[in-house]
Amino acid sequence: MMFLKAFVVGGLICVIGQLLIDLTNWTPARILVLFVVSGVVLGALGIYQPLFEWAGAGASVPLTGFGNMLVQGTKEAIREKGWLGILTGPLCAGSAGISAAMLSALVVSVFARAKSK
Repeated sequence: MMFLKAFVVGGLICVIGQLLIDLTNWTPARILVLFVVSGVVLGALGIYQPLFEWAGAGASVPLTGFGNMLVQGTKEAIREKGWLGILTGPLCAGSAGISAAMLSALVVSVFARAKSK
């Protein structure tokens, strides 16, 4: 049942992204930013965390989950460090994902060659 919930929620998020691509003139970069900001807003309002707990990876893997993670890290850092946590919380919470993305990009750039158009 856990896999079904993750598949349905993750699939719905992907359907929203595909509809935005098909029905608007927005660039993929704008849609990705919209997903992260949506995750931040829904996480700040306390709406995304129950969805995350119910759907698991279906809600944590998409970019909306990254936005929610930034909010949760900020909330935790504010509890621990006060207002300084506004600056340190998102960086600490997102550091593993950002580092993994940068290392993956480095490895791919070593093996891939850019082609001019």
